[in-house]
This record gives sequence, structure tokens and C-alpha cells, in this order.
Amino acid sequence: MAKRLSENLTSLYLGAAQKLKSKAARKKIVAYVESYDDIFFWRTVLDEFEDEHCYFEIMLPSRSTLGKGKKLVLMNRLGPQLGNYMIACVDADYDYLMQDATQTSRLVNRNPYVFHTYVYAIENYQCYAESLHRVCVMATLNDRQVVDFEGFMREYSCIIWPLFVWSVWVYRNDRYRDFTLSEFGTTVSFNELNVYHPELTLDYVRRKVNRKMSWLQRHFPEARKGYGPLKAELLQLGVTPETTYLYIQGHTLFDNVVSPLLTPVCILLRKEREREIKKLAEHEIQRQNELSCYQHSQNSVEEMLKKNVGFKNAPPYQQLRRDLAKLVENAK
Repeated sequence: MAKRLSENLTSLYLGAAQKLKSKAARKKIVAYVESYDDIFFWRTVLDEFEDEHCYFEIMLPSRSTLGKGKKLVLMNRLGPQLGNYMIACVDADYDYLMQDATQTSRLVNRNPYVFHTYVYAIENYQCYAESLHRVCVMATLNDRQVVDFEGFMREYSCIIWPLFVWSVWVYRNDRYRDFTLSEFGTTVSFNELNVYHPELTLDYVRRKVNRKMSWLQRHFPEARKGYGPLKAELLQLGVTPETTYLYIQGHTLFDNVVSPLLTPVCILLRKEREREIKKLAEHEIQRQNELSCYQHSQNSVEEMLKKNVGFKNAPPYQQLRRDLAKLVENAK
């Protein structure tokens, strides 16, 4: 009997048993994040790298206060600590694009224990264009594609790209008070979308961008020499005209671009599904039951965007994965 049991100790069984060992047998990597909203995103990211050698514990910036934010995260002692590791997981904001122009950007870009999103913030990943149709399906349970979201976001990005270069230029040259992130966000935002003619919204944004570009060119004539080289540098960093939306302020993208883009589409899809139910119902009770069931199964666009994990094919995310893979390899 004992012999038969020992013969069944396959490599799969031993592997499973190894994973059930106490966490004390594995190296712990404490990951400090900026706020509650970041915990789910970074858990999604870090799950992939947990194995029998190490695991992650995600924590807010301080154990002793309720303080939050990037500065507080970066104030922690990072690196190897008593056999474990302490790392910071933060939004890149403009610090990645500033390329060491400020003390914070130097820390974010150079410290091997600081991991950043490469895109502006986690909201930019949640709004990844390739995943937006899936978000609509999650919100409405209707799979019909009404708007080409990838095409829209590609065209939108190309429209705002030249203004985005200006935004980075004013920050690099300490002139951001003359053209703030808030002003840039207002310029590239929109509130309405005609689902049958989305090009009208793009034209609206284009006109606003062109007006602001003209103002900037008059206001900063000295930028003529630096604008071209900065554009080339941003391209080297992975920012392209077609993906500019990933690098603008995350809240602006989430609240003032993607939500207004998806919401009218989802309203249309819900109405379609409800009309279908009303048409196919055999009697009033069935109609009411089906409508009630469908309405209870719906979710808000904003809620589904926050739960969206369809960003893992994004090139900036692959950069982040490579950085984390190096850390885990060194920690073993």
C-alpha cells in the first residue's frame, strides 16, 4: 500500500504541495501603492509573478497615518530589507516623460525599486482602446459593435498629439503655469457623442486643439528650436501619435473622453436589448420578468472601466512586466 502511494507522488502533486507551503517559506515583496484605487490594479499586475519563491503584499504608503499619494510612497525605505524587499508601485504621471528634469522624475526613472506605469496612470490602462468594446459588453450584455473604438481613439490621439508635445514642453521648461494640465485637459475633452457620426466629435476636438496651438505658437516663439527634438525624443520613449491618449492625464481620459464615448453607445445597446425582449415576450408577465432580469444584470460604464483588465497587450504594460520580471529574478 505504501509503495502504491509513493508511486503516485507525481511532479504535479509535489508542485501543488510546494505552493501550499506557508508564506513564511517564501520571500515577501512589500509593494507600496498610492491609494485604495490602485490596489486592485497592482494586484492584477503582480499576481503573474507570484510563485513558490516569492509573493507580494500590497500596502498603502504609511503604516502610521492615513496619508496617501506618490510623494509619501517614494519616502519609504526601498530595496532589500531583512531578507525581504520593499518596492514602490506608482503612476508615471509626466515623470517618465520628464526624463530626469526634476528630482521626482530622476527617482521614478532611475531607482530600481520604483515601478511605474509608463502610461500616465492606471486609468489610462483601464481605457485601453482594444478593450473598450468588451467594456460595453460587460455593461450592457449586448455584443453589437456600434462605434469603432480603436479607430476613434487612434484618430483622437493623432489630433491631440501636437498639443500634447506642447504640454510636455511647457513642463520641461518650467512654463506650465501658462499652459496647465487642467487647461490641456479642457482642450482635449468632450461631453457628447453622436453614435452615428462620431467624426463630428473628432472635428470639434480638432478645432479646439488648432486654436490652442495657434495661441501657443504666438505665446512661445522660443519653442521653435526645441519642439522638433522633443517630439523625436517622445517617439523614442514609446509615445506615438496613435497612442497619445495613454499619456494624457488619467482622470481627463477616464471622465472626459472615454466615459462620454462609451455612455451613449451603452444607452443605445440597452435600448436595443429591451426592444428585443419586448418584441419576443409571449405575454406580459414574461416581458416584465425578462426586463427586470436584464436591468438587474446591467452595470455602469464607470464601474466596468475600473474593473477592466484588458490592457495586457499594451506595449507600455509589456515594459512594466519586463521590469518586474527582473526584480523577481533578482529576489530569488
